Amino acid sequence: MDFMSIGSSEILMIILVAILVVGPNRIVGIARTMGNIMRTIRKTTAELTTAVTKEIELEEKDKQPPVDRENKEKPPADKASKP
Repeated sequence: MDFMSIGSSEILMIILVAILVVGPNRIVGIARTMGNIMRTIRKTTAELTTAVTKEIELEEKDKQPPVDRENKEKPPADKASKP
């Protein structure tokens, strides 16, 4: 298991140090708080990604030249006369 370039032994060591420093009773509350923070960050990141994607799509749509619906099926006169 490799989490953010940290191996499983390093994660275990961090958890053990956290238990020694904070205490086993408060670890559950801290883990729950960290979970809530991670969920909020993921939700905010997803919303930001969606907003940026929509803006990019709108910009690309605005850059496209408008389609001339009347002359869409008719070829230009100079191209039609050439063999």
